[in-house]
Amino acid sequence: MLKIFLKIYFFLFLFIGSSLATEIKTVEINGNKRISKDTIIILGNIQIGQEINSAKLNNILKELYKTNFFKDIQINFEKNILKINLKENPIIEKIEITGIKKTSFTEILYDQISLKDRTSFTEIQLENDLNLINSILKTNGYYFSKINISKEQNEQLNSVNLYINIDLGEKAKIKEILFIGDKKIKDKKLLELIASEEHKFWKFLTNKVYLNQSLIDLDKRLLENYYKNNGYYKVKIVNSFAELNKDGYFKLIFNIDADQKYYFNKLSLDLPADYNAKDFTNVEKIFKTLENEQYSLTNINTILDKIDEVASLRLYDFIDIDVEESIEDKNRINFVFRVKDSEKFYVEKINILGNFNTIEEVIRNQLIVDEGDPYNELLFNKSINNLKSLGIFKSVKSELLDGATANTKILNLSVEEKPTGEISLGAGYGTNGGTIGGGLKEKNFLGKGIAIDTDFQISSNGIKGSLTYSKPNFNYTDNTLFTSIKSTSQDNLSNFGYKITTAGLSIGTTFEQFENLFFSPEIDLTIEDLTTSSKATNALKKQEGSYNDFYFNYRLFYDTRDSKFNPKKGNIITFIQELPVVTTDSEIKNTLILSKFKPLNLSNDIIGKASIYLSSINSIDGEDVRISKRTKIPYNRLRGFEKGKIGPVDNGDFVGGNYAAALNFSTNLPGLLSSVENVDFSYFIDFANVWGVDYDSSLDDSNEIRSSTGIGLDYISPIGPLSFSWSLPITKKSSDKTETFRFNLGTTF
Repeated sequence: MLKIFLKIYFFLFLFIGSSLATEIKTVEINGNKRISKDTIIILGNIQIGQEINSAKLNNILKELYKTNFFKDIQINFEKNILKINLKENPIIEKIEITGIKKTSFTEILYDQISLKDRTSFTEIQLENDLNLINSILKTNGYYFSKINISKEQNEQLNSVNLYINIDLGEKAKIKEILFIGDKKIKDKKLLELIASEEHKFWKFLTNKVYLNQSLIDLDKRLLENYYKNNGYYKVKIVNSFAELNKDGYFKLIFNIDADQKYYFNKLSLDLPADYNAKDFTNVEKIFKTLENEQYSLTNINTILDKIDEVASLRLYDFIDIDVEESIEDKNRINFVFRVKDSEKFYVEKINILGNFNTIEEVIRNQLIVDEGDPYNELLFNKSINNLKSLGIFKSVKSELLDGATANTKILNLSVEEKPTGEISLGAGYGTNGGTIGGGLKEKNFLGKGIAIDTDFQISSNGIKGSLTYSKPNFNYTDNTLFTSIKSTSQDNLSNFGYKITTAGLSIGTTFEQFENLFFSPEIDLTIEDLTTSSKATNALKKQEGSYNDFYFNYRLFYDTRDSKFNPKKGNIITFIQELPVVTTDSEIKNTLILSKFKPLNLSNDIIGKASIYLSSINSIDGEDVRISKRTKIPYNRLRGFEKGKIGPVDNGDFVGGNYAAALNFSTNLPGLLSSVENVDFSYFIDFANVWGVDYDSSLDDSNEIRSSTGIGLDYISPIGPLSFSWSLPITKKSSDKTETFRFNLGTTF
């Protein structure tokens, strides 16, 4: 009995196995109207004569459904015949997006959705595309938009016309921005830091007052980086959310957990055995300077950059770095920078995707890793950061794929474009008078990475205007080429009997000569007209006429600040020299500015600043220096005195001097009214003098040092930033014009 059972089982096993693993001899397809039989065979990866089983039948089904061409597919295999009965999805004859006036915005939606003309239509794709459109609309501030869908179907042709009508509605406006949680830092500083702004009725030209998810994401990154650069190692932007009030405005809220401040403890470098430690001596020097200093993310990046620089110079091409962190004594961090050899790959190809406006050259100029180079993850990540720092892309994403050979990689870089233009209007009023001005900026002109900056300013006695063109990496030199056109008019005819009008053109370049040292040479051509009336002095009447000045100017700028926004330590040294080439009058002007920032009390965030300003201008041909070129003390370097109203006086007019100097000390006062979020206080002492009158030595003021001390206040008012200072002059001359109070109120539209 057992033998009979085993024989039957063996026979059934062979029969079933043969029925599920036989060859395809014929393929029959029914229900296809638009798609040919041969195409379906190719799409399903079907081959006559191939062995077939249940797994392969399932694979054919998956491949055909994957095409989105078919609504329903039935597969049957019998007697070596593969029968496929299917129902095709309708094809989209036309898809229209209406209701949006801005053509470029509509084109973005067309590019992003998956449904296109002459492609198959599915309800799932439509639902996904509607969700995507909704997301794009909200990202651009349209939280109250409505989308209506209508379809025209042709059963005979199995086609559909799809109409997507969008009612954008009003943009979602930010009424108030709040920071909650254990934030440690005043709202005033955080408001100055983020990109989003509170909506005011006069801010009708900026998009930053509208709720925008990409802008909010940028705000969160800015906040996190700022906290981490100020010692808050464990900061978390817990969440950000918007509350809608009954008036249709949003309240944007950032919940911040700053935790405590942390400090660097021990920093060490772990190198592979075959590396020469002497090559990394400069890295070790950085470690020593940072021990016991406040934690800063910028300093970590500086160390990584320095290691990367050494690796590039010493031909350590294939390296990677692991940063290991451990906390001691609650708030002190040990860092181990573990350098290791990475897998040896070369870059076969770099594909740039998504740049519908920006030309590819702009993107490739920012890449440190190029095609054919060894693949270095540090350099590749730095390239990504370079692209993000341009400020012309909403997002930058990367993908690493295997290349044609085992030791090559293909890099895909996907960028998402964003608007790069900005229009602004500004107004200010202070004790020295009122001004109104504005400007137009474009960071990616013609998609070439070119920056255009125009601005104008109108005050009680003059008009100023300029246009600046800046081209980074000009002619693949890593140098920035810039050119500018400027025009000014200063009318003092009614008061002092003279008027000055100028027009100028300059062209120059800027590049980093050494680490943190920038050199900027420039040639400048200026045409000036000086007219006088009977009220003018004899010296001014002698200068009346037209002047053509062709100068070579250069600027050296050395910057070691830890941050450009609210620095806590470091130095800035700037030297500017203006040299005559072909001029009506020949003067040489020198300007030196030194500033130093230093923490005075880290626990209370008290930061001190000391600054020196020196300027001189002298004729080299014995002529008097023109009234328009004489040097004066900048307004912000001597508080307690009216603008330009110290120094030599001629006929009631403060004519400036051949020399000017200022010494300034200041510190913030975070403990004063620390509970008031929108107010910051500072204390200052200013010393300054203007002297030297080449055309009349009797007017010289060389022995008079002006000085003042006082309190400064910066307040974020409901109508814009207010700067206010109360000053007490300590030493002065009787002819000087003093002011006890000074304020400036300004805003942008």
